[in-house]
Amino acid sequence: LNTIKELFKGNKQLFEGLYIYDKWDWSKTYPIIHLDFSVTDYSTPKELKSSLNKFIELTARNNGVMIDEGLLLPMKFADLIKKLREKTGNQVVILVDNYDKPLLDNFNNENIYLEIKKILHNFYQVVKAENINEKFVFLTGVSRFTDLSIFSGLNNLNDISMNYKYLTICGYTQEELENNFLEYIEYICKSLETSYDKVLDTMRMWYGGYSWDGRTFVYNPFSILLFLDKKEFQEYWVKTEISTFLMEQIKKKNNLTYFIKSQKITGNFLRVNVNNNIEIMTLLFQIGYLTIKKKKMEKDGSVQYNLDFPNMEVKVALLGNLMKEYSFRELIEIYEINKKIIKALKERNSNSLQKSLVELFANTFYDLIVKKRLYYHFLFLFALRLGGFEVEGEDIYIDNERISMLLKKGSDIIIIEIKSGKEKPANKMAKEAMKQIKNKKYFEKYILDNNVTLLAVAFGNKREVSCHFQTIS
Repeated sequence: LNTIKELFKGNKQLFEGLYIYDKWDWSKTYPIIHLDFSVTDYSTPKELKSSLNKFIELTARNNGVMIDEGLLLPMKFADLIKKLREKTGNQVVILVDNYDKPLLDNFNNENIYLEIKKILHNFYQVVKAENINEKFVFLTGVSRFTDLSIFSGLNNLNDISMNYKYLTICGYTQEELENNFLEYIEYICKSLETSYDKVLDTMRMWYGGYSWDGRTFVYNPFSILLFLDKKEFQEYWVKTEISTFLMEQIKKKNNLTYFIKSQKITGNFLRVNVNNNIEIMTLLFQIGYLTIKKKKMEKDGSVQYNLDFPNMEVKVALLGNLMKEYSFRELIEIYEINKKIIKALKERNSNSLQKSLVELFANTFYDLIVKKRLYYHFLFLFALRLGGFEVEGEDIYIDNERISMLLKKGSDIIIIEIKSGKEKPANKMAKEAMKQIKNKKYFEKYILDNNVTLLAVAFGNKREVSCHFQTIS
């Protein structure tokens, strides 16, 4: 929005050498109202009203216009738009950053949420009412609240979130990355003593993968710039985006299947329900933790989307934080334990795997295991996904007592059955799990071209864990 603002302010020198330079009428400038909710107080409805009133008054003073400060908030906003148009003779440009932040940050307090929604509804109604005095209006936010009452008066919005013309507006394309940052990439190749292709592949794996159509992919610009500066592959963007709100919503729903494998969904999953009930998958997509990997038109005209983590940065951060929340351990401990788990899997070492799992779940056995057994099933699977394994195909079965699935990393395939309970010894349940895997014969179609291993894992009461490997040749 700062770029758009400078265009309408007519700051031609900032755009020299860029595409827009000879395609914009620099002789005309426009008055601008730029509201950023990330720097606005809104913890209570009263604070939100006060902040918006002060913003309008400050914008008026900065533009040298007099407004009636005794008016109610919507009328004061309308007065500002009219006075700016009258003074300059040109229509007003309205830019709103993070329009949904007051809603998201108060989502768990229904009374405050509804009051804030009402205030924003009245505020945005003015934009529609003063349309004749406006040249351009642009709003950005994390969530898509277009079907909520805050925009019921602003019915002329054009949502460009998934419009094919704007698929690359929020990130760097592969061509842009290599054309604009070639010198930086070459320097990193020298400093890391590796090839150009290797650096590009790793950058794509860590920071690329975002898509709104399943075909056009872009890089996270924030993460790319920090990587080029620090020259280390690590998490950058997600450190700013892992929010208390997100974790609260995930724990509230307590459905962790979204994080085991890619998800298929049909229909307009982007919309947020009017009844203040965000689906976790919708929220994860909107915030940027899931992206569209594939888009397919069905025979009935509906569209099916395949959603998954865009890249390693997001996967490591989100799964790591989920493991932190559900295992009651610090991230540094989780990553160390995870290394041991992956090493045990690679070596097919049952004893090492058992010890690592006992260590991982040491803080949860007496709280979560008995009450909500699937939590620690999922934690184990999160550890495998962090280690690079992905759930393949449709071979997944989940119920209250067990999880079965097929995991793959390159040509390495693990057929896994997880059981839990307090009625039987863990070792006995693990043997039963191995028998079930063999009876299902998942592995037969994978034997020819892959290294297939069967893994039975059982969690019993009193810190019991039992693991059994069997390699299929």
